[in-house]
Amino acid sequence: MPRIAVIGAGAAGCFCTANLLEQAPGLSVTLFEAGPKALAKVAITGGGRCNLTNSFEGIRSLSEAYPRGERVMKRALKTFSQEDTCAWFEGRGVPLTLQEDHCWFPVSQDAMDVVRCLLKACKGADIRLNTPVRDISPCHSERSEESPWKVNGEAFDRVVVTTGGVRGGLPFLESLNLELVPPVPSLFTFNVPDKDLTALMGLVVEAGIGLNGTAFRSNGPLLITDWGFSGPATLKLSSYAARHLAENGYKGTLSVNWLNTPEAQIRERLTQLASRNPQKQISTTHLLQGRLWAHLLRKAGLREDIRWAELGSKGLNRLTATLSASSYPLSGKSRFREEFVTAGGVALSNVNPGSLECKRHPGLYFAGEVLDIDAITGGFNLQAAWSTGYICAQSIVRSL
Repeated sequence: MPRIAVIGAGAAGCFCTANLLEQAPGLSVTLFEAGPKALAKVAITGGGRCNLTNSFEGIRSLSEAYPRGERVMKRALKTFSQEDTCAWFEGRGVPLTLQEDHCWFPVSQDAMDVVRCLLKACKGADIRLNTPVRDISPCHSERSEESPWKVNGEAFDRVVVTTGGVRGGLPFLESLNLELVPPVPSLFTFNVPDKDLTALMGLVVEAGIGLNGTAFRSNGPLLITDWGFSGPATLKLSSYAARHLAENGYKGTLSVNWLNTPEAQIRERLTQLASRNPQKQISTTHLLQGRLWAHLLRKAGLREDIRWAELGSKGLNRLTATLSASSYPLSGKSRFREEFVTAGGVALSNVNPGSLECKRHPGLYFAGEVLDIDAITGGFNLQAAWSTGYICAQSIVRSL
């Protein structure tokens, strides 16, 4: 009986295991997990509700969802798509619902339904918790009956590495001479040392946000917190600019377009307001929430009692610039809840994109976040785990 080792009992590892057992019931699958629980990260993702995939509505190019790994994911989604994900889980007793943010959640809004479904699908595997893998090595033997791989000294016919983010490195792969991309954090919030801004904590506005001096931009709901910025717009930007920010020590200048509108249109709108309301105080014309509007008027250097008729061309220029490109210093990052995603890992040049089998070492496969694939928030990272885990299972079954 062929023996398969899967390293890491996260989303990709468990999904790969489940599909190995389903596609080839005669296989012997051993699932290694260094921690005390399988699927620990899945249990807390989406605030404990598990946004297990996304409809991809509004995604014009996969690079918008996958800053790293777009080409591999384009191929992977053709093999196992978001529709396939929904069908897989619903077919195994987890009814799903699509929310306004295009994320698919369990109807129960309970991530444990997803965890229980996957663990049930993995029944039949030898799941070894609290068992870190110290060594993966090819067998150098001419004995044809000997399995080609050893994991912790134990023989296996195929090995799948699904260890997730590689913050601690991959010491058990060092002897295989693979190309690794140094890991850096992705999906984090921004620390902004501006007390006038952080006093507005709790406010949410649809905005555009970018990094000055770069082409990195995002938009969406922007949340002001007591430490700076969070919300979908911030998380997307942190994903797009993950490596740039790491290289620059998480320092820089953030630019915020508070109306998420081109500068010329903002100027035209302000000009029309000035023409229609010359004697009205600008502070009473709220284009945004009152406290935020007052903050931006102060930032533009305008008096609280100034009227539209007094604004003049210089004042108009300052207010337009403030609304379209307010600058805030970036002084660091903060972790996003309990969730953690890394950019980096096993370089995609190491694997065949169709099978995710290692080019240099046949019989060795990679799936999930251990690969240099990562995504913005919204279920895209879990979809990458499902798709790549499925491909590895399918590839192994075919190879045997």
